[in-house]
Amino acid sequence: MTVIRKSAILLAPLFLACAAAQTRPTFEVASIKPTSVDMATLRAQIQNGATPRIGARVDGARAEYIYVTLRDLFCLAYNVKSYQVTAPDWIASQRFDIIAKLPEGASKEDVPKMLQALLEDRFKLALHRESKDHPVLALVVGPGGPKMKKSPEAPKPIDADAPLKPGEKKIDGADGQVRTTDGKDGGFTMNMGAKGAVSYSVDPATRSMKIEASRMTMGEYATLLTTFSQATGGGQEVKDMTGLTGYYQVAINFSQADFMKVAQAKGMDVPDLPAGPGGAAMPANAASDPGNTLVQSVQAMGLKLESRKVPVEQLVVDYIEKTPTEN
Repeated sequence: MTVIRKSAILLAPLFLACAAAQTRPTFEVASIKPTSVDMATLRAQIQNGATPRIGARVDGARAEYIYVTLRDLFCLAYNVKSYQVTAPDWIASQRFDIIAKLPEGASKEDVPKMLQALLEDRFKLALHRESKDHPVLALVVGPGGPKMKKSPEAPKPIDADAPLKPGEKKIDGADGQVRTTDGKDGGFTMNMGAKGAVSYSVDPATRSMKIEASRMTMGEYATLLTTFSQATGGGQEVKDMTGLTGYYQVAINFSQADFMKVAQAKGMDVPDLPAGPGGAAMPANAASDPGNTLVQSVQAMGLKLESRKVPVEQLVVDYIEKTPTEN
């Protein structure tokens, strides 16, 4: 073997690393600032029926991440759930507004890799992956079989230029336009086009709410259950193990207090609930029994929850800086 060939073999890993670095998708430019969202203004917008522009949104060549934590960005960048991120506690409380531009020819599918690059370049992120046994609530089919209905064929996407129907409002969602229609007692329906419709109904007498989705996979339903389980009671992840494929019409019941806790878990400064039949206001963090509510919702659809342990990949943060480098 010649000296040249030996040298080439030794240098091959370096060349491969350089090539990977050169081809790694990155934002053309990205501005990162501490969040400018004012909670008083946010509450006023919600009370007036407006939908504030918070969260993640990619529209053409523009990507926005408003009022997000680094934990939120980890979940988006690496396609993981929050419980899969082992990191300092402050990554779930420190919030940023990020405005970025995608390079020419890039698509939404490239954005997660761009977020990974942003975290590594601007926050000096270093992490490793490992697998740990994790307790979960397995969503499985009950003894009598599933009772929910399969969704009909996917509805047509929303025509953004179509005139609004009476009582209809339009808002910009993460994946395009969404149209909402108000119902009674504070309820409303969201038409998400090809993704189906989601309705929220309220029972003032019992201070309870119900979410009904016309088109949802069992994996998406498990994620919805997880959101309420963890935000309201520190519960475990709900993992889909039903083996059911396709889309279904699903529902979940919960108290208004639980809904407020979910909003609080997302960092919103939620006021007390208005006075109920007894005349006294209910604190947003009022005690409830979310576990029992979730179980009842699941059982009504012919499903059940079982405690299990499964290996789950973890992202372990070895180093990250609190302040990003300059824009």
